[in-house]
Amino acid sequence: MPFRTAVRCLINPIRVVLRPSTSIRGYAAIAEARSVLEHELETIRTGGTWKGERIITSKQGPHINVDGSRGDILNFCANNYLGLSSHPQVVEAGIEALKKYGAGLSSVRFICGTQDIHKDLEQKLAKFHEREECILYASCFDANAGLFEVLLGPDDAVLSDELNHASIIDGIRLCRAKRFRYKHMDLNDLETQLKQSQSSRMRLVVTDGVFSMDGDVAPLKGICDLAEQYGALVFIDECHATGFMGPRGRGTDELLGVMDRVHIVNSTLGKALGGAAGGYTVGPKPLIDLLRQRSRPYLFSNSLPPPVVGCATRAVELLLASNEIAQSVGAKTMRFRNKMTEAGFTISGSTSLSDG
Repeated sequence: MPFRTAVRCLINPIRVVLRPSTSIRGYAAIAEARSVLEHELETIRTGGTWKGERIITSKQGPHINVDGSRGDILNFCANNYLGLSSHPQVVEAGIEALKKYGAGLSSVRFICGTQDIHKDLEQKLAKFHEREECILYASCFDANAGLFEVLLGPDDAVLSDELNHASIIDGIRLCRAKRFRYKHMDLNDLETQLKQSQSSRMRLVVTDGVFSMDGDVAPLKGICDLAEQYGALVFIDECHATGFMGPRGRGTDELLGVMDRVHIVNSTLGKALGGAAGGYTVGPKPLIDLLRQRSRPYLFSNSLPPPVVGCATRAVELLLASNEIAQSVGAKTMRFRNKMTEAGFTISGSTSLSDG
């Protein structure tokens, strides 16, 4: 063996030993990431914002069984406002849809994921809200994430209540419009922002209809007055209002008499309307048509599963057929408040239904 070859054979194994292996570097990266994550988790714990999960072992309802607890428990924290999550007709409609249409579509809507039941539910939701057209999403978070970047460009402006839902905030971040934030339900501040944004091509005032944390009802009449005065559009998120606010449960715009003055409504199927999943946008047909072409959460998310569509459709049909379910919520709420007061409890805060 030549001397040079012999030396190379001796040196190469040494190089292999001295060179850090890919797997060792990988383990080090994982260990470092784990350390960073554990530190972040500990920060959440010490900050008192850790969110645990209760394990429910029964169907959703006013009475539930929770893992680790004895007997059933009164449930005051679900958004099952109308009790439709376990309504026999709603459940049966989901079963029938599962049998007829299958568990899921394995596709997005524009490829091969649109069934006749999707179109039927969209038509019923548009009718329910008295708007021209409707588009379904996997959630209202997706509906809010998909709207603003399609509707608004760099020449436009969005004016958002400072306490709007996180999904609205995230959706607005995705668009390139100028952003204005007005003080919570403050019409004077909103007018100031409208004046400051007058050079924009199109302006959209954005607010929750009902703010879920405090139960505040947006002053929609005043908002619509200002929007019309300054040539702006009005958008409301109705997740915590659809199905039970207003005489027919149409929402805060019906409650405050401005259904014909609010231009765009986003809401959910995951609360009062069956409680399963899904969200939607209702509004002018050209907007809905454009969302079908460009809204990324719609274009790149699987279609709503048929059982979910079946349940939601039946829930909407029940509300379209009768106002009794929606109207019962107000009576039950007042009876509950009165009984709690009689029992010695005080009600902190208040839900304002005023337009100021």
